[in-house]
Amino acid sequence: MAERSAAAVDVADNSGDTPLTAEADQSTADGVAQNRERDTEIDEAQGSGGTEGPGKASPPELHSGHKLARRYRLEECVTRLDGFSSWRAVDEKLRRAVGVHILPADHPRARSVLAAARSSALLGDPRFVQVLDAVEENDLVYVVHEWLPDAAELTTLLASGPLEPHDAYQMVSQIASAMAAAHREGLAHLRLNPNAVLRTSSGQWRIRGLAVNAALRGISSDTPQRTDTESIGALLYAGLTQRWPYENDAYGLAGLPKDVGLIAPDQVRAGVHRGLSELAMRALANDGATASRHESPCTTPEELVKAIGEMPRIRPPEPAFTAPPEYQRTTYQQGTYGRPAPHPGATQPVPAPPAPLQSRTGKALKWAVSALLIAALGLGSWQLADALMGNGNQSDDTNKTQTTDGGGKSGDNAKPVTHIKIKEAQEYAVEGSLQAPGDVKNTYDGNSTTYWRTKSYNEGPKLAPYKPGVGIVYELSSAQTISAATIGLRYGGDHTTVHLYATDSLSPSASVDGLEEIGTATTSGTSLTVKASKKLKTQYVLLWITDVPKAPGDDYSSAGYKQAITDVKFTG
Repeated sequence: MAERSAAAVDVADNSGDTPLTAEADQSTADGVAQNRERDTEIDEAQGSGGTEGPGKASPPELHSGHKLARRYRLEECVTRLDGFSSWRAVDEKLRRAVGVHILPADHPRARSVLAAARSSALLGDPRFVQVLDAVEENDLVYVVHEWLPDAAELTTLLASGPLEPHDAYQMVSQIASAMAAAHREGLAHLRLNPNAVLRTSSGQWRIRGLAVNAALRGISSDTPQRTDTESIGALLYAGLTQRWPYENDAYGLAGLPKDVGLIAPDQVRAGVHRGLSELAMRALANDGATASRHESPCTTPEELVKAIGEMPRIRPPEPAFTAPPEYQRTTYQQGTYGRPAPHPGATQPVPAPPAPLQSRTGKALKWAVSALLIAALGLGSWQLADALMGNGNQSDDTNKTQTTDGGGKSGDNAKPVTHIKIKEAQEYAVEGSLQAPGDVKNTYDGNSTTYWRTKSYNEGPKLAPYKPGVGIVYELSSAQTISAATIGLRYGGDHTTVHLYATDSLSPSASVDGLEEIGTATTSGTSLTVKASKKLKTQYVLLWITDVPKAPGDDYSSAGYKQAITDVKFTG
């Protein structure tokens, strides 16, 4: 059940006529019934034998074990609705689970589904569940997409209560940023709801069904950016209150009371973060009634991203540590090992202190210790006298024997290496879209298994002409003189080139060409040390990557020229 709920693209709904964010999504393409209403709709659709009314195409008659393209083996039908079906399948070539949407080639929406799937696949943004294949073959149209068994729907997460402020902040930040990037490429979702938003085991938020969900249901909008922005506001509202911001119940959430209208999240539930409450109201369409300070509403994902950036950053809660239990001595340590248990009520004698060393061995030991102490005192006195006499001689010939601090090579004079704490970081792009802004914190979280990654490029190792470079700006705890930076990398091979620049803020006011370079280095391995070529004191350091190696494909991106950073440490 958990695997299904986090895998496929959500596609089913009651109707496309009502506002998208107000609809109760009664069925999902991954087929997991999260509530009674969703079960009912699936049963009704399946109970009709898969047939539709006049003018509608019949869904293809397929069964478990059927193979598409001699590669995708169908395992389980999770939705059969409105002329199409959705399946959990296995890619036998790559030996991994996938999701598949199938509809007849003569279905009235087959062309638009193919076009939407291919456009979504070209985006290649890892913040979206990726379309892997879109094919028309043997009178069938099918779309193959990722299946994420380790992710959980927002619907499932909200079943146990509202999100913590930091989790809600991360969700709206990552989703708004992803949708802004999609709209810049001309792609809209139009069906963003709690079933379409997933959180992976690493804490990353991902969106499924970009463009494809709406195409499967024949949904369009004259104002796609406003529609998606309102949907993001509804997701944030639900995450803060565990309520759906409309009168109708939906997605397992209770709606707002009748005839009350849209009220701010902090008026629905006590303890809601005020800034996030105002942000949700600015994103929702609410007839001009925004937050208490009457900011202008956000009508596009870009405006929402800007509003989030103007908020104070919400940090994760401090981990709670429980005090270790008091140390318990064992019976052996307490000196009772091998002794019979005392009788109840019997008075236990207090053991007498051990007798002094009166034996022949004890006396010999005392004399040996005394002799060692006398020898040590004599040796120390001799060394002290020798040192004093040496200093006196040295003062007579100072010009011959003294050296300055700068000329000495003794290890005692070397300055100790200090590790510089990273306070905050933010991805930096000169032009085009960002790479993975939600993963920047993974580069200094102390966990070498988490990372920030670039996109995969067809040509390399030099990123130009695609981009002049990609990078991250780090804010240090205070202005420091950087001596070196140690960087952990995920991919080896070819070569990776990294430059360090001193800048003035997390959002540099000057271009990269106008910044002062601290140092640069190149490696073919998975670790890199950039040593400072000049002493510069700064609180903000830009880590700028201009060359990346060729690496194989993985769960997040295809094979190509790319790099990922696991750990960054600065020393002064």
